[in-house]
Amino acid sequence: MLSNFAQFQPDIEPLGAVSGFVDEFLDVVKPQSLFGAFTDAETATLTEYMECLGVPRQSTVMHEGTEGDCMAILVTGAAMILKSHDGRQKVVHEVMPGEIIGEMSLIDGRRRFASCVTTEPSDFAVLSRTGLDALLNDHPSLGNKFLLMLLRLVTSRLRHATTTLLPGLPDELV
Repeated sequence: MLSNFAQFQPDIEPLGAVSGFVDEFLDVVKPQSLFGAFTDAETATLTEYMECLGVPRQSTVMHEGTEGDCMAILVTGAAMILKSHDGRQKVVHEVMPGEIIGEMSLIDGRRRFASCVTTEPSDFAVLSRTGLDALLNDHPSLGNKFLLMLLRLVTSRLRHATTTLLPGLPDELV
């Protein structure tokens, strides 16, 4: 395995390069506004740098506090993001197909901010830091477009978190 995605799970099934599942991948990510600026050809090229992994139900695929070197897109199934707080695990988001997880650690190389646990058997398209570096080297324009998309995702999530923590903040300040 090229990344530490689901590194502690014994029942992970490597399914090969995501490029072998381009049509399924396109069906899942195209409805997501984040991929709206990508052509099908660009998305297909991106899949050449990702690996597809099948994960059983109740598998922790990302562990809060561990080193992170990849991000993933849920292709099939469902998962939840859990954050430790006051000694308890709290569900902060239910992940649906087409959604991206783990992008913060891919970008900054820091420890995982939260955990991700599958709630049903799931397939993930995983992009490791090595894959991202290769994409940037081989297709700099596409790699930069992808990084800008991740930046939009992270800023959107930051704005959402801010408005959740500070309700009543005027829209023009968010």
